[in-house]
Amino acid sequence: MPKSPEKIEITTETIRLDSFLKFAALVGTGGEAKSLVQEGMVKVNGEVCLQRTKKLYNGDIVSVEDQSFVVSGAAE
Repeated sequence: MPKSPEKIEITTETIRLDSFLKFAALVGTGGEAKSLVQEGMVKVNGEVCLQRTKKLYNGDIVSVEDQSFVVSGAAE
């Protein structure tokens, strides 16, 4: 049974995918985030995302390998 996504709270309305990966401590640097995205290792809402500057909104789900995270925005 799949785990429910971990909630990551942000204080802004949106966050860029590369920034989110750093904020969620999935990578240590922007370079690592760029590589992870370019290698097709990141999914947003179930689809592989190759755009590291993609804006994420409240409720978006980011998956890396077997980990999933849901963006919880300031609007909640």
